[in-house]
Amino acid sequence: MSKVTIAAGSQITAEAGAQVARQGGNAVDAAIAAAIVSVCTDTGIMSPGCGGFVNVWPSDDEPVVIDGYAEMPGREPGSGHFGEATHEVVFDYGGETRQRVGYGTIATPGAFAGLALASQRFGQLPWSDLLQPAIDWSERGFPLTGGAAEYLGFTHAAIYSWHPDSYRILHHEDGSPLSEGDIVRIPCLADTLRSIARDPASLYGGELGQRISAGVRANDGLLGIEDLQAYEAIERIPVRAGIRDWEVATNPPPAVGGSCLAAMLVLLERLGPGNSLQQSVKHMVPAQRAVLGFRADHLDGAHEALPGEVERLLALADLTDPTLLSAPSTSHVSVVDSDGLACAITASAGYGSGAMVEGTGFWLNNSLGELDLLTKGLSGLEPGRRLASNMAPTIARRQSDGAVLAIGSPGASRITTAIAQVLANFAGKNMNLADAVEHPRLHVELGADQGTIACEPGLPVSPMQGLKPRPFDAPSMYFGGVQAVFGSPQDGLHGIADARRGGSVAST
Repeated sequence: MSKVTIAAGSQITAEAGAQVARQGGNAVDAAIAAAIVSVCTDTGIMSPGCGGFVNVWPSDDEPVVIDGYAEMPGREPGSGHFGEATHEVVFDYGGETRQRVGYGTIATPGAFAGLALASQRFGQLPWSDLLQPAIDWSERGFPLTGGAAEYLGFTHAAIYSWHPDSYRILHHEDGSPLSEGDIVRIPCLADTLRSIARDPASLYGGELGQRISAGVRANDGLLGIEDLQAYEAIERIPVRAGIRDWEVATNPPPAVGGSCLAAMLVLLERLGPGNSLQQSVKHMVPAQRAVLGFRADHLDGAHEALPGEVERLLALADLTDPTLLSAPSTSHVSVVDSDGLACAITASAGYGSGAMVEGTGFWLNNSLGELDLLTKGLSGLEPGRRLASNMAPTIARRQSDGAVLAIGSPGASRITTAIAQVLANFAGKNMNLADAVEHPRLHVELGADQGTIACEPGLPVSPMQGLKPRPFDAPSMYFGGVQAVFGSPQDGLHGIADARRGGSVAST
């Protein structure tokens, strides 16, 4: 039986992966079990009605990304129009954040379809075994993690108070939100997970899917049973990039996060790692500004043209083209086993819709309401089209000795910049993995007015390229929560979980 190491956002999530590995599961089995516990117990941050991506790289084969992300709903005759049954909310999460929530923001959820396909293609244990840890936690109740408690502190009034079931589950009788360590009990969730464990198709057209779609449509949402029945997970060829001796495989179009990550890595490789912290900052800021600016101008909403625009972005980055240089809620699990199999899973429910279908315990996404991601709106996006995503579950292999790194992060628009900085420090500067994850981060924020450089303490950030510093007082979950596992025949397995989100590591 191979050894397995899991890095995840909470102790119960990491331990779920280890539990399955001890039963004979490989890295993919462990990652799936951990991911399912995460989407069910990282309350507020995540929900089971989410979408996600699974990146798998066997030691003796090519990498594959399984796309289980959210789709545009609305296939059924008589579906309403996008924008109905929604309302805008504002909350403070690393600065003022605006979102739309409600039944009308719910997209077709694809995570369980993607996880089931990954299990079928690469796993060793029965699918039902992979859901058992989540079923057990749902049955007895689970402690609210620190990261989830912090997120609820920002969002409970805006997102989780308008729906009666959400309010009852996440608040005390006096109206205050649950705190870290409080036990969360979600009625009916265990039975819903048992239904999916027996057959994942129950969510995509079976009795469970009928209940969820009927509940959404009854409240004027777009998601109908035809959307669930038509949903399919898709295998895709990853985007590849090189950094020093490492070959990086990450999430391809129609997601944009992986392509932006690859372009940042290419640019940083061309610009060089920098001989000092100050020089590193002077390289990182232009790289982020260039790629994120290109994304805002050319990738957001460019559904048909996206592959060609991504090719152009990577080509401009490779040439260090002067024209380029001028220009939440998520969860992640990384797993590597001693056979060299690596798996990285990132899932997102947006910021959460706040909606739960009665009798299911199944919170749903607000993927149609993420205003910071859908900057050009969804007008003209036909039902069945995958939505844009920042997620970038990533695997890297070192060419010289076959060492492997599984890495990823939550954090909305900060996903790509967080991963890029860790990889630049680890692979580009030979920093050890723990220091690379702990190292202070920055994130270029481009807005309608003057942009800013959000930054953690310890970085010599000054005004540059028309951007002004926006310093934070301490390391913050705003800058992501990188989970990474390194494995090599010489050094064994090492997992690092980001303290910014209270992550945890488990091994067998």
